[in-house]
Amino acid sequence: MPGVLVIEDDDRIRLSLVMALEDEGYTARGAATAEEGLAAQRAQAADTVLVDLMLPGIDGFECIRQLRRVDDVPIVVVSARDDTHDIVAALEAGADDYVVKPVAIKELSARLRALRRRARPVAVDPVPVLSFGDLQILPEAGEVRVGGETVAVTRTEFQLLCELAEHAGRVLSRQQLLQRVWGYDGGDERLVDVHIGRLRAKIEKDSGAPRHLVTVRGLGYKLLVS
Repeated sequence: MPGVLVIEDDDRIRLSLVMALEDEGYTARGAATAEEGLAAQRAQAADTVLVDLMLPGIDGFECIRQLRRVDDVPIVVVSARDDTHDIVAALEAGADDYVVKPVAIKELSARLRALRRRARPVAVDPVPVLSFGDLQILPEAGEVRVGGETVAVTRTEFQLLCELAEHAGRVLSRQQLLQRVWGYDGGDERLVDVHIGRLRAKIEKDSGAPRHLVTVRGLGYKLLVS
């Protein structure tokens, strides 16, 4: 069974989430602080980590950053804070998704299944290196290189880039990207915008004047062929 680590300081909410996730078929465990959660993940890696933002000691944002430095595990923020600034900051810190409390467990479970589908290796025929000027994508190695230098990207960023590369030169709408990368039929388009922004910061020499990942106003995004 897939494992989920719930980092939540509220005992009632943490226990409720753990029990509800177990009812949904997950092996769930909880941690009351970021420090406890980080240690638990190091000791026994979960398939997915849920993180509250308002934690004692190390807060949720820093917890995400520390997880992301060593692990590309899917991270979902579960928080009562629904401010756009918090959502964007959490995604920029490295979270893959954001769910506002109170949590509808069926929705959360569906999001976790979508993340797991994306994380699951897919057997494919050998795929050559994809080159777009100084940008190279190595699908089988899961690597991105710019000017010959390897760039560290998260699993979500890599999948987003591969999806755009597969349709290079064509515009993909935010909703298309949400469906193809996150597995969501509908959803918050800020997920796409934030991850595109993070990708640009990593692969573009000047993210304000991108040469690879461009915005097509009113339509979506596309990866330029050259």
